[in-house]
Amino acid sequence: MDDLVQFLRARLDEDAELARQAEQVGGAPSWDRAADVLLLPGLQTRRRLADRGVPDALQGAVEAHAARHDPARVLAEVDAKREVVNAYERMVAEFQDSGPAMVSYDRLVGSVSSLRTALEFLALPYADHPDYRDTWRP
Repeated sequence: MDDLVQFLRARLDEDAELARQAEQVGGAPSWDRAADVLLLPGLQTRRRLADRGVPDALQGAVEAHAARHDPARVLAEVDAKREVVNAYERMVAEFQDSGPAMVSYDRLVGSVSSLRTALEFLALPYADHPDYRDTWRP
């Protein structure tokens, strides 16, 4: 298996596991606008954004961001990214079974190349991980 594929699968597994754990404690953080606090599910911690210097105009963005990174959405994103990885592996397998004389050979070369570039972009958010390789940078 390709090293980049292994790397991405491992990171996606980690993201999915964290999202499943967050679901067990009640989901993503939420914003209680009336109380001006960020509520962390499963914890009794309440953080006042105003005390942290967050302007009123940005507090709605914090609320929307917390809701958008709900565990269910993270799991859906992980599933979609896994499908891109799977598509790459299918194209590589088809390419390996083909040859230059085949009509579909050029299409397969383009597909493998394009999907490889997509995987490189999917790996970028993990560039700070110790296993990330700069040679994967698109």
